[in-house]
Amino acid sequence: MSELAPALVVDVVSDVVCPWCYVGKRRLEAALALRDDTNTAIRWRPFQLDGTIPAEGLDRVTYMTRKFGSLDKIAGIQERLTAIGADEGIAFDFAAIKRSPNTLDAHRLIRWADGLGRQGDVVEALFRAFFVEGRDIGDRAVLADIAAEQGLDRAEAAAMLVAVTDVEFVTREIDMAHKIGVQGVPFFIFAGKLAVSGAEAADVLAAAMAQATETARA
Repeated sequence: MSELAPALVVDVVSDVVCPWCYVGKRRLEAALALRDDTNTAIRWRPFQLDGTIPAEGLDRVTYMTRKFGSLDKIAGIQERLTAIGADEGIAFDFAAIKRSPNTLDAHRLIRWADGLGRQGDVVEALFRAFFVEGRDIGDRAVLADIAAEQGLDRAEAAAMLVAVTDVEFVTREIDMAHKIGVQGVPFFIFAGKLAVSGAEAADVLAAAMAQATETARA
């Protein structure tokens, strides 16, 4: 007997170095719980907050200071996010982050994991590795370790990352996100019809899911 098609498909355009995307993931999970929905498919789509970062990454303090202008401003932003994260069950540890990575390889790993039915687990592990554990998720050895921690074959993951597997596809998806008007993430697309930009509250996301489901049925 074949599996039922999902009642709703949610595409989440996201970057794994975006703290608001981590918050958005938690709020989406809460929205699904509000709906008591077990027949929704979540698909994680790639986006890069800064695709100009070199493959080896950049010193975190230098990069953040260049981007936001001062350490005091950075501290204020991180303090607010830490409080918001705590409300969502995320233990942000910004002080542990030493490198700002290029996330192209991380998105390639997410795509590979999707083909093995482990995309959501790998996305969660990448968020946790970067924001809670301070690991360098631009390092291919670290990415291979994360894959193995989520039950995937480490050697296969390492080989995939060294090769050019999915580079063109992931890059094309990132370009497509820009073309459809995604300017910031997280960006949620419900049933390919209704979009919500930003890490909105769980009830807002649940309402959007209900509206998209009804529209699809109609």
